Amino acid sequence: MTRWIVINLPSWLLLAGLIVGIAGGTAIIQAFVRHRFPRLKQGEHNEVAQFVFPVIAVVYGFLIGFIVLALWGQVNSADQTTRTEGAAAVQMARGRNVFGKAESARIRQNLMEYGRAAAAEWSHAAGGRTTPEAENALNRLHSTYENIKPRSDTQRAFLASSLASLRELDLARTGRLLEARSNVGPPLSLWMVIFLTTGLVLGFSVVFGSEQAQMHYGMVGAVSVLVAANLFLVTELSYPFLGEFSTSPEPLNAVVNVLSSPQ
Repeated sequence: MTRWIVINLPSWLLLAGLIVGIAGGTAIIQAFVRHRFPRLKQGEHNEVAQFVFPVIAVVYGFLIGFIVLALWGQVNSADQTTRTEGAAAVQMARGRNVFGKAESARIRQNLMEYGRAAAAEWSHAAGGRTTPEAENALNRLHSTYENIKPRSDTQRAFLASSLASLRELDLARTGRLLEARSNVGPPLSLWMVIFLTTGLVLGFSVVFGSEQAQMHYGMVGAVSVLVAANLFLVTELSYPFLGEFSTSPEPLNAVVNVLSSPQ
């Protein structure tokens, strides 16, 4: 469900929807509670609420902070994996001129095809899926290097280095796809804990007694916006390859840029 939200909604619309939905829903509940239980306005229970609410707020803040930190680590890991893939391809591109013209041209063509295909499949790869174009381009790149016959010590050294970069690229690509497939945000049980603590935070802010309605609505509204912002962060960071804070295919585009630039 959250994957569908991240894919189909712009970040600003998701944030606005969470703020309006949570703040609006909480305001309706607050109006009902103030009307249905008028004695709550007197604040006789505030001493208990002032003791319990900070405990709930601290637990909620720690939980959200821990989750956001863990999810941000996933995004950084995915970003590093993609950069490793792109850097390996760039190294191969820069070392291709050591070989003969025909071999260099084949390497250039195969790297260009792979860079473009891998960037083009990004929306599919974000879900851990591949496209035949990218897979075929990578296979052709393997075949090209396997068929190179070095004619000097320099070519042998560069061929060994290029094969190592190719293995690194292959490993990084596999890791990127596995990360996209497995990093799917908090499990259902953790989402339930998030919603439970969120409900407690909003609930205690609603039942807090205050004779001044405007001040009470303002306080609950501020808490609602804070909760909405936290849920927005968790949702956006749940998928390292989707959304506003995700990694991008720019390291793969860099390969095409290097090969397209004049020599």
